[in-house]
Amino acid sequence: MSSMTSHDGQTAYSRVLQLTPHTGWAADFWEALTPAKDAVAEHPFFQAMADGSLSREGFQFALLNFYPLVAHFPSYMSLNLAKAIHFHEPGVVDARNWLIRNIKTEERHLFWYRDWAEGFGVPVAVLDAHTPPPAMNAVNHFLWNVNTYGSLAVGLAATNLAIEWATGDWTIKVFSGISKYADQVGVKVNTRTVAWLRAHAQYDDAHPHEAMELIKKLCDHDPIQQEKARDAAAQGLAYYELALDHCMKLL
Repeated sequence: MSSMTSHDGQTAYSRVLQLTPHTGWAADFWEALTPAKDAVAEHPFFQAMADGSLSREGFQFALLNFYPLVAHFPSYMSLNLAKAIHFHEPGVVDARNWLIRNIKTEERHLFWYRDWAEGFGVPVAVLDAHTPPPAMNAVNHFLWNVNTYGSLAVGLAATNLAIEWATGDWTIKVFSGISKYADQVGVKVNTRTVAWLRAHAQYDDAHPHEAMELIKKLCDHDPIQQEKARDAAAQGLAYYELALDHCMKLL
């Protein structure tokens, strides 16, 4: 099968998504969500992780119960990819290509997260057999639902904008302070066990901005979809914060 080729000679699936300034509704969209994102990224539980005051047991609890969010992330994106079939509509081909490219990246992150958990004493067998408490599993139920039944833009907003945006911020702080745990009994801090943190704190911070660019392309002239996408992102962040509030019981 021949590849799709653009006029400038680049294959269509390899074009880099160009980010543009947020203006008009998109600027309002981004600004409205920032406080909810900050409530997650600056949550006291993540601050305790970053400053070294979180106990090993508290760390294990978080790693164990956030595992399904990481493990299922490629599946959430695949559900959204299945909706990217109307190629004549603005942004659909770009969203399809972006999702295909990044699903594999998220799958790799699963194994890096497992290494992190094992470094803090949580075996893979325990991760795979565990069901989080309702307050921490609610975000997963929400993401399964919204990526199954919501529009392409709504799924991107709830998953790749909301969840990755907040995660990219808090991992910067936690990664910078993770060495504080190196001397704890039963903890291993090395390049392998911090690979997931490093990825999200460094080069993965482009993902939410790219997701926002796709949302702009997909619903630039559809105020109803704009509102639905913003509400989905806000809900995703609220469920994320709910899970963190539950973790705070261990502090």
